[in-house]
Amino acid sequence: MGSVIRGLTKVLNPVLGKIAAWGWIPVWGVVVHTGRKSGRRFATPIALAKTNDGFVIPLPWGAGTDWCRNVVAAGGGIVRWGGVDHVVRDPEVIAQAEAAPAFPAIIERLIPVIGIERFLRVREIRAATA
Repeated sequence: MGSVIRGLTKVLNPVLGKIAAWGWIPVWGVVVHTGRKSGRRFATPIALAKTNDGFVIPLPWGAGTDWCRNVVAAGGGIVRWGGVDHVVRDPEVIAQAEAAPAFPAIIERLIPVIGIERFLRVREIRAATA
């Protein structure tokens, strides 16, 4: 099963990444991160919610995913959302109770049903402070 999901991810991520980067779907974005070992740059499509100071990103497969580990190890990255690149820092894995209110009400109610327990919170570096 895991190999099937990995195969689908390799096929779907490039397509979903382009759609997410355009910003047409408000809960989709792309996290741009650098590989911890390879040093290569990656772009991974994600779901997210905008907050006052950054973003909250669901971790449906947990904090052990490569993109999450890369962002945490680097202390940040880029979130491409709404067609704009947002430089982010201070990644922190948080619990469902803390993250859920950042999402629209209907999604907030679905989060426990879906079973997502962990989220990555990142803070945006504003142009004035960058």
